Amino acid sequence: MRLLLPALLLTGCFFPADRGRVVENRLDGLASDNLKLKAELTETRGKLDEASTQLQTALDQLDRATRTTGANMGVKVDTALQDMAVLRGQIESQQVKIQELEAKLAAQPVAPVVTNTPPEPKKEELKRPDDPKEFLKLADDKAKAGEQDLARKLYTEFMKKFPRDEGVGEAHFALGELFFGEQKCREALYEFGKVIQDFAKTKSAPVSYLRSSECFKQLKMNDESRLALEELVKSFPKSDAAKTAKTRLAELRKKK
Repeated sequence: MRLLLPALLLTGCFFPADRGRVVENRLDGLASDNLKLKAELTETRGKLDEASTQLQTALDQLDRATRTTGANMGVKVDTALQDMAVLRGQIESQQVKIQELEAKLAAQPVAPVVTNTPPEPKKEELKRPDDPKEFLKLADDKAKAGEQDLARKLYTEFMKKFPRDEGVGEAHFALGELFFGEQKCREALYEFGKVIQDFAKTKSAPVSYLRSSECFKQLKMNDESRLALEELVKSFPKSDAAKTAKTRLAELRKKK
């Protein structure tokens, strides 16, 4: 019995090709052993039939001789019975081996033969715009669509491709927002810090202070959280973010 395993499917997963070949070879080996044992069993059964015939002949002869040679008859019968027992033991042993191997073969996971279907065409690579504004917009669109990993990749590519563009600050802020949404405050703080330190004139700078305060609070760094609010009010007093900061500072004073 030939077992073909071009690809092995186990618990919903395809094994790599090299693993598939290993399993195929192992199953083929078991099948070969099984064939050999079955052939050996057939041969042994033939010997048993021959021995049975010989025994019957001997018994017939012994039966005729019982009246005169009882002692010799007993010896010959005992010998024949011993030979018979040996033959039966051999067959029983082979049958046990076959049953074990058949159980092992039945337990092997065999996948249906996979046809040579053509590979699926690769997804077309997302085209990156040459214009920095369009590039940044593409990243923003992916972020809004919930494709965080792709958006993160695009923001990083944007900063490398257009390091002097005025949109780099916004890219840092957008990265910070992605991390903030995933509650990765340390990573978010780095991005918001870049906006505050290197791109203070970008429109997202005030909100970067506010987000930094929230991140510090989540990290149990309450003093730093309060200082970020105070710096926001000082640096951008007329911003909407400053109004939120003033409200939060007032709440902190009440708690004291």
